[in-house]
Amino acid sequence: MTLMLKGSRVLVVGASTVAERVIPGLVDAGAEVIVCEGGDISPGIEGWAERGRIRLWRTPFTPAMLWGKRMVVVTDPDLLREVMVQSNLHGVLVDDATDGAAQHAQEFKGRRASRAGHLAGTVALVGGGPGHPDLITVEGRRLLRLADVVLADHLGPLSLLGELDPDVEIIDAAKLPYGRAMAQERINELLVDRASHGLFVVRLKGGDPYLFGRGFEELVALREAGIPVTEVPGISSAISVPASAGIPVTQRGVNHDFTIVSGHVPPGHPKSLVNWDALGKMNGTVAVIMGVKNGPKIADALVAAGRPADTPAAIIQEGTTENQRVLHCDLGTLGQTIVDREVKPPAVLIIGDVVALGR
Repeated sequence: MTLMLKGSRVLVVGASTVAERVIPGLVDAGAEVIVCEGGDISPGIEGWAERGRIRLWRTPFTPAMLWGKRMVVVTDPDLLREVMVQSNLHGVLVDDATDGAAQHAQEFKGRRASRAGHLAGTVALVGGGPGHPDLITVEGRRLLRLADVVLADHLGPLSLLGELDPDVEIIDAAKLPYGRAMAQERINELLVDRASHGLFVVRLKGGDPYLFGRGFEELVALREAGIPVTEVPGISSAISVPASAGIPVTQRGVNHDFTIVSGHVPPGHPKSLVNWDALGKMNGTVAVIMGVKNGPKIADALVAAGRPADTPAAIIQEGTTENQRVLHCDLGTLGQTIVDREVKPPAVLIIGDVVALGR
């Protein structure tokens, strides 16, 4: 077999006398040869670099070096395994020039080696849906199975992580409501770092990444770093969780509006961006997510603004999962129901006449 390498960039890993035997043939074939070595460099290779026949990077191999290369030639047996893995992800040919010294290196096999090459060095922001693993989108599940790294939130469909290859790196970003959570800045750093090393990263989030999920902040950080991003919408818990309890958020002849509100900041708080007075004067359906802690204050604010206290309401805890719990009440007793029934996040609060349809 003869490879046509004229004008192609070829990376040579290692700068020993073994590499000296390989490089002349590549140069004669018209290849643009780049050698990387973080340790000792043979005199011959030093001389070729000084005369401009090759380029010499005096640094150890990193996956980012594979970008734009047609082939990589490995002369360092200690690096063969790593280079094989990374080259498969990038779709780069590998030539083992270790003279059999790396027979201990395991052949890299697995679906990601053959199916995710073009995704290497990119990030997918994937909405995991409301909780049940079957409610992630087809595209979201496909990309998750191709991931090299997964940064997962607590509310994502975590059971799907058990289907991944054992060498996939899983990073717990937590995001527990009012609990421990990885700082958003650190999440952004990890996404950029892993993708910059030529890995395909899936950011697995609960619900939809752009509905109170800070997905757009991650998108901006990745764009600023020059990382390509795939956006995969998810099914929002604000609609699907009430549906799982038999409650439609809209119904002909019942309501003509539907409002989704984040309840992580209570009414009256200086950082609140919700016009609770206006919301209390509306007649349509209100879905409150992240509102368990502030549920009592939210209910009081809506009643004080004019919403009737006997407006039907429901609390759906851990919706769509096997632990789903549905509690019916009305707006006036919503806060006390949360306290008395010891409701814990995640839960959706749904308020409006449509709730009566699901009793």
